[in-house]
Formats: sequence, structure tokens, C-alpha cells
Amino acid sequence: MHPHLPRILCTVRVRAILVTLLLFAVPALAEDASPAADWTSKVDPWVLDTAGESLSTEFLIVLDAQADLSGAQHLRGKQAKGRYVFEQLRRVAEATQGPILRQLAQAEAEHRPYWIQNMIWARGDRALVQSLARRGDVAWIAGNPEVALDGPVDRTPHRGVPEGNCPQALEPSLIHIGADAFWDQGITGAGVVIGGQDTGYDWDHPALRDAYRGWDDGVVDHDHHWHDAIRAGSGGACGTDSPEPCDDLDHGTHTMGTMVGRTDTVAIGVAPDAKWIGCRSMDLGSGTPSSHGECLEWFLAPTTVAGTDPDPDLAPHVINNSWGCGACFDPNLLLSAVENLRAAGIVVVVSAGNTGSACGTVRRPAGIYDASLTVGAVAIPDDTIASFSSRGPVTRDGSNRLKPDVSAPGINVCSSVPGGGYGLSTGTSMAGPHVAGLVALLIQAAPCLEGNVDAIEAYLHDTAVARTSTQTCDGVPGTSIPNNTFGYGSVRAVMPPAGFCDTEVFQDGFESGDLSAWTTP
Repeated sequence: MHPHLPRILCTVRVRAILVTLLLFAVPALAEDASPAADWTSKVDPWVLDTAGESLSTEFLIVLDAQADLSGAQHLRGKQAKGRYVFEQLRRVAEATQGPILRQLAQAEAEHRPYWIQNMIWARGDRALVQSLARRGDVAWIAGNPEVALDGPVDRTPHRGVPEGNCPQALEPSLIHIGADAFWDQGITGAGVVIGGQDTGYDWDHPALRDAYRGWDDGVVDHDHHWHDAIRAGSGGACGTDSPEPCDDLDHGTHTMGTMVGRTDTVAIGVAPDAKWIGCRSMDLGSGTPSSHGECLEWFLAPTTVAGTDPDPDLAPHVINNSWGCGACFDPNLLLSAVENLRAAGIVVVVSAGNTGSACGTVRRPAGIYDASLTVGAVAIPDDTIASFSSRGPVTRDGSNRLKPDVSAPGINVCSSVPGGGYGLSTGTSMAGPHVAGLVALLIQAAPCLEGNVDAIEAYLHDTAVARTSTQTCDGVPGTSIPNNTFGYGSVRAVMPPAGFCDTEVFQDGFESGDLSAWTTP
């Protein structure tokens, strides 16, 4: 038995989902009662700087009423949690957005409502912004700037080259984390769905096609398996609103290969029998808070390509996010979206970023959030921290929370690139997919972990190989475990012991939402 297993879930902390109680009655008076109310205090300075009398800008209207999802923690299983969260979020949005939507329609302003958190995307001038900000049902008007991808620090793509371009038939990083030992015991991710949010995906790449949930024995159907959140801009080679998975850069295809990729002769994916679904949130490597938020919403309840028939039963078990919203001037803009996914039983894996090696360099949403499973990058075989891997603590939101949570291989990782080829890339973008794939293996090995994000995180923390450094950040020495360089350490695939899911305390914990008393057999 692994030396840390006896305390796995004793360390689980029951996270409180921070919510605002739903106000079911829409205020009759839309604007603030005081004529002297400073409406600009409710507006992101970026919006004020970019909106003029005749110049329109994009912004997100965050409503004061937000859903109370506290009941989700008492539900058993991912499916029950997902449907409850979906219904609660939709109910609040439908009950409260109407007056604002009517105002936007009367102003002939472009707009689009969201429910993953109660907000509305819109485009308008300064007068419209002022009118909206003076409403009592509006909490905040956030900017929607274009955000460049914090991409790999180095890549050697080889489009269209043979599989032999990978240095080894079995990607060494998979051996390093122990994925092959799981495979030897028949644990390959079967029955688990991984979501990827990125630059898009080359779905019919030989290493990815069979794992795509929309592919079934020669028949392809992209409904509920693919969404394109790029509605404007160049769209690159994919255009906009692509009806099928498409990658205009190569970043997304590479990350997906590390999660599920394989052919008869090359193994590049941690969980080769897991299925994947995908959402494109970046246009040639640049997205916006709204495009990232739209993908997060789609993952909670995937829709048809046309955007109809949302179904939370088809949500993935884990989502990989190898991107960061560096230009999001409001660092907490996407916080509720990530917390709501977590409440639905979905693990949100986020790359830590490539701005190390100084302390306090984990600065990009969604990697800064407590609700995210944030991943740093190490070199193999000795697990030395990558010089570029961002370090904690998180200072951007004033929390000083420790990050990353764990680390994984992220240097010279060979994976798929569009056009049927393979290439090497380096960055925390390569590390995160190793952890997402490992989550899939764990869920197949121990089905009781499905939908229990706290338990999954605790397992990964306690089975990681502890790593230390000489770096002290925010008074936390690098010799402590966890630390702000590696987190709890470098991840390893450790098989759950026999009886892992059978103890009475663990089963009771699902009912109560309190797993703190659970220990491994």
C-alpha cells in the first residue's frame, strides 16, 4: 500500500460553495434609488476606457441574483449533482434576466445570455453602460477583452509526418507517472469522458478519432460532443461557428493527445480508452472571458451544434484547461463558473502558467481559483521543477492561497498535432493533460470517486511524490509539503486498494456531504 494512503480523505476539506441567495422578485425599480449613486463604481475601468458616445464595446453584465447551489453537496453521484446544478442555474437566470434582456432589445444592442453564472454578454456605448450600471439588479459590468493564450514555451510541431517522429513508441512521461501500470491491470479510462477547452481539435487525427465521443464505428455525429464559442473574428482556418471540431493553431490537438491519444503503434495518451468532447474558446490562440465562459457553460450541459437540447447527463467527468485569462481585469469574473462546475461534480484541471520562476506568478484565472486543480510542470526523470512553471502564492485576488496543487511532466512531451502528425511541446499546457488523464484512470478504477471532486483531489495530493525546493514563497519554505513550487508533489498513478469504495463511512459520506471521517481500508 502506498505510504500516504491511510490518510487520503482524512485531509479532505469540505469546501463551502460561496453563493448569493436567490432573490425571486425582480425589483420594480430598475435603477438605483439614489440619483447621486456612483454608477461608475459598478463598471470595470476597461469598459469605461473603451466605450464612448459613438464607440461600442463588449462587456458582461453580472446580475446581483446568483443561484444557491449548496444542496448539491448532499446529492450522491455526478449525474444527480449535474442535473440539480443545471436546473438551479437555469431557473435563476430565467427568473431574473428578463428586464435586462428587454432593455437590451429595445436599445437594439447585441446581447447573449448565459446561465453558468447569471450574466449577459452585450455590446454597446457609454450611455447604455451607464443605464445598465444604475440598475439595482446589476452587480457588476465586466470587460470582455481579447486574451492571448499563454502557450507552450517551446514547440516542435511536425504536421503530417509519420508516427515515428515521437522519440519512443510509448511516450516516456506516461511511464513516469505510472499510467502503463494501470493499463496492465485493465484500467485505461473506459467509461469516463474528458472535456477539452482550447484552440480546437483535429478530431479525425489517427490518434484521436476512435476516442472522440462523436465517432461510432464509422459514423460521426458532432451534436453534444463539440461546440465552437468563436462567433466573430478571423476564426483562422476554422472560420467561426465551426460545425465540426477544428484546430486553427495545434495547441488543443496536442493537449488532447496527451489525455487519450493512441494508435496501434504509438501510445501518447494517459487514458486511451476514455472518450473526449471539445469546445473551442480561442481564435488563433486568443479568447475572451465570454468565450471561455461559454465553453464552461457548454460542458455543464452539452448541446447540439445548433445550441439546442442542453443535457447535463452528457457532461464530462473532468475538463482540461491549458489556457489562462491573463487580461481578465476582474480576476474573479470566471470564479462562479468554475465553482458551479465543481458543485456539479466535474473536476476542472487548469495549467498553472509559464511565467515562473519567481514567487507569486500563478496569476491567471482560472488557475488562481481554489475550485481549480492547478498543475505545475516538472522535467523527467528526476522531477525537477521547470524554470518556467508558475509559482504561488496567489496574490492577484488577495487570497495568498498556495498554488499549484500538484505538478506533472511538461517538458518535451510528444503528442498529436493537426494533419495527422506528432510533435514535441514544452509548457504547463502539457502538464495539465497528464492530470486530467490520470483523473479518468482513477474514476474507472474506483467508480465511487465519480462526481466527488474533493475525494479525487485528496487522492491525487496524497499519492503524489513529495518534492521540495530551496524556494521560500510567502513564508512557506520549499521544504514544506505542500509548497508553492510543486504543490503536493509530482503526480503518480497509484491503484486504489481493494475495498476502496466499500466502506460504510465512505458511503455515508456521500449522503451527508462530509467525507472527513473516511479512511482507506
